[in-house]
Amino acid sequence: MSRFWSPVVHSLSPYVPGEQPKQGGIVKLNTNENPYPPSPRVAPAIAAAVDRLRLYPDPRAQALREAIAAHYHVAPEEVFVGNGSDEVLAHSFQALLRHDAPLLFPDITYSFYPVWCGLYGIRYEEVPLDAAMRVQIADYRRPCSAILLPNPNAPTGIGLAREAIAALLAEHPDQLVVVDEAYVDFGAESAVPLVARHDNLLIVQTLSKSRALAGLRVGFAIGQRSLIEAPERVKDSFNSYPLDCLAIAGAVAAIEDDAWLQETRGRIIASRETLVRALNELGFEVPPSVANFVFARHPRRGGAQLAAELRERGVLVRHFRKRRIEDFLRITVGTEEQVSRLIAELRSLI
Repeated sequence: MSRFWSPVVHSLSPYVPGEQPKQGGIVKLNTNENPYPPSPRVAPAIAAAVDRLRLYPDPRAQALREAIAAHYHVAPEEVFVGNGSDEVLAHSFQALLRHDAPLLFPDITYSFYPVWCGLYGIRYEEVPLDAAMRVQIADYRRPCSAILLPNPNAPTGIGLAREAIAALLAEHPDQLVVVDEAYVDFGAESAVPLVARHDNLLIVQTLSKSRALAGLRVGFAIGQRSLIEAPERVKDSFNSYPLDCLAIAGAVAAIEDDAWLQETRGRIIASRETLVRALNELGFEVPPSVANFVFARHPRRGGAQLAAELRERGVLVRHFRKRRIEDFLRITVGTEEQVSRLIAELRSLI
């Protein structure tokens, strides 16, 4: 550390992303990436945008906002875009979630949430999941400034019905509700249709997962205009150009190729069902997942040991050293071949 560090830097516990191995031959099921290439429309769209590299990109990314708006049946002014959903969420934390009362989110969830709270000085309370690892809306009936819920939750994969989100909004008309829908396309119900009736609802999504663009870094939020203006003001006070012209072009192409999305998500859902059946046959406890990953625990094998043994065999899964979930593994749903390889390795270990 340097003597020039600010007090906030001293206090930070940065987010630790999943391992990105350099060697080949690894079955990589640890970071919830899409196992399939993106829409075939993406590469030509990016190539066509190369001629514009000498120019600054559109700071509003209007073409992308319009494509997202058309897909989700909202107005372009109700869409905010950023450099991955992490940046969209980070700007939303700073713009909308810093108040006197605490922010509420689950105790087992995306581990970046507490990091942003530390970075922006936001007081928060973690609301425990129930014994079945589910969010219970009734547990959020407590004083707060805002509520943040990932749906489906990560790392559990469990989703909430849209009617549950609607009930939460009805119970908290004076608090902001942010729904992080990073994995919603794999079987959960999006809350976007509720935005028109609720000025306190902000939906955040990403193109990293279901549209296989993790390397392009594009995320977005949908909410009523009064909400969207807040992260826009933060963005324009930080970096007016978070998305380059290549990312905008590729993202528009991906959003507009709905047929590719439906086909690919169907393959991943089918592979998820195959994986869950095999894990159940091996004795694993697997909460019901509507994401592109599953959360699994074996009654006779510790999570850390099992993850290490799989790694020795060239298969990466994610293990979290955290109370309540230290015996679980989060396993990304890969291709049919990757799932078969994982199952074979587990059968030899269990």
